[in-house]
Amino acid sequence: MGTNNQKNTVKRDAVLVVVLLVVAVGLLGSLVTRPSNDATAAGRGGPGTSAASPGGSDGTAGSGTDADGASPSGTSADETGPLSSVARRVSGDPLAVGRPDAPVTMVVYSDFRCPFCAKFGRDIEPELVKRYAGKGTLRIEWRDYPIFGEPSINVARAARAAGAQGKFREFSAALYAAAPATGHPDYTSKALRKFAEQAGVPDLDRFVKDMGSKAFDEAIEKDMIEGQSIGVPSTPAFLINGQPLLGAQPLEEFTAMIDQAAGHG
Repeated sequence: MGTNNQKNTVKRDAVLVVVLLVVAVGLLGSLVTRPSNDATAAGRGGPGTSAASPGGSDGTAGSGTDADGASPSGTSADETGPLSSVARRVSGDPLAVGRPDAPVTMVVYSDFRCPFCAKFGRDIEPELVKRYAGKGTLRIEWRDYPIFGEPSINVARAARAAGAQGKFREFSAALYAAAPATGHPDYTSKALRKFAEQAGVPDLDRFVKDMGSKAFDEAIEKDMIEGQSIGVPSTPAFLINGQPLLGAQPLEEFTAMIDQAAGHG
């Protein structure tokens, strides 16, 4: 019975990835040619679209949005980008950091096995948390976009298992610290348990049990479907108050858009 369930899970995950690829190809054009993107590019040299340049992203995922806040091309708090309905702002979300009512929300679509996602998580996100989230200006919301097959889904399950014990960010940091600069590493269950230990997950037996279960599959699938519905084209990908930014861009790209969205630009 367990083998059959595992086969069904693998088959379903494979179908989701294929659908994701097909939809992303069809919708990529509409995402990168939205008028608001053109306005952003004209006003700031194109940070809203520069992430599409070679080497800046990986795979086939990436986008997000905010519920309320300013467009990076404007300065008033009631302006929103073209994808302004995706941010959830759920209080107590273990995968989010920052106040639910922060004026700027950044939704992140990511795969733990994507090297560019690891670069963002290791080099950029901590600085954004320090500069903005810690001061109440920014809320960062995670979305699972495991585009590199079953191994990526396994890591997503492990991260959520750590998050169930309040250690999602710590687990992510431990994993990213060990991530290679290129390629898509295969993490064994033993390695994932080690990351959980480094992250300070209190109940490691519970972590291992949760990681090996299907408890988080519905939530992971929800994130994947959400991303494909808006045409997420690559990982990592971001929506800053509804404005798309693709790829592991330099810190300055993020701070410029966040400052503008917050009315400081």
